[in-house]
Amino acid sequence: MTLMERYEVSQRRACRLVSVDPKTVRHEHPPDNPEVRERMREIAAERRRFGYRRIGIMLEREGITMNHKKLRRLYREEGLAVKRRRGRKRATGSRRPILTPSGPCERWSLDFLADVFGAARRFRILAVIDDFSRECLALVCDTSLSGERVARELDALIRLYGKPAVIVSDNGTELTSRAILRWQQEAGVEWHYIAPGKPQQNGFVESFNGWLRDELLNEEVFESLSHARRCVARWRHDYNNVRPHSALGGLTPASVRRSPELLRGSAHGALDPTEKMDYQSAALP
Repeated sequence: MTLMERYEVSQRRACRLVSVDPKTVRHEHPPDNPEVRERMREIAAERRRFGYRRIGIMLEREGITMNHKKLRRLYREEGLAVKRRRGRKRATGSRRPILTPSGPCERWSLDFLADVFGAARRFRILAVIDDFSRECLALVCDTSLSGERVARELDALIRLYGKPAVIVSDNGTELTSRAILRWQQEAGVEWHYIAPGKPQQNGFVESFNGWLRDELLNEEVFESLSHARRCVARWRHDYNNVRPHSALGGLTPASVRRSPELLRGSAHGALDPTEKMDYQSAALP
């Protein structure tokens, strides 16, 4: 008869009475879900900076669904925790090239800007550009723009302009979040991330950001967030419908979106693909 049966105590209490470590008497069960563990290790080996949440999204795409607490336990038991980097490692190369758009709503570019209003209260601006027509599809201003907010704004733009074939962006935390990964899967839109430290690969929106800052953000003192939104909306309307664009042969982005054939012949070489599509030779406004 064991101590547990004789004195009706728990295993932990019995081990404490005889000064024995409970680990030496407990039966070790084989690890559960070996197939899931193996697949988690494979995903983590391919995407070394993914945590358990993003690995869970990748598993869901393959039909493997489980409670997030269990997923986190398996992730921890497999020793897959992402190690914190001590310094930033710059990219030495660029990622695979993408095709030059041949019409509106084929490729969009995204980026963020920041400015202040009032007593140094910071706010951010999400800029979305159509790379073919150079039209500014959205300028979203707010004090915080999460990945979920970006996904909602993209859904609204798709309802207005249609679904793009590809979206280009940098590797910001909002644009690599779980919400954006989930949105890519549900919307069926290809997402192209530029190489870290290579903003010239997203040259269309970077050029747009320069004009927005030069013509508006550096010229205006915003009293409030609503004041900033009104000024940004007026500037966007002027940029799309009034301001002539040199890369479009003096046309406006809105007119090119409505009649793409106007661009052919008016801006020489604007649509010619380059052998190295790193956007360094892209026409600027």
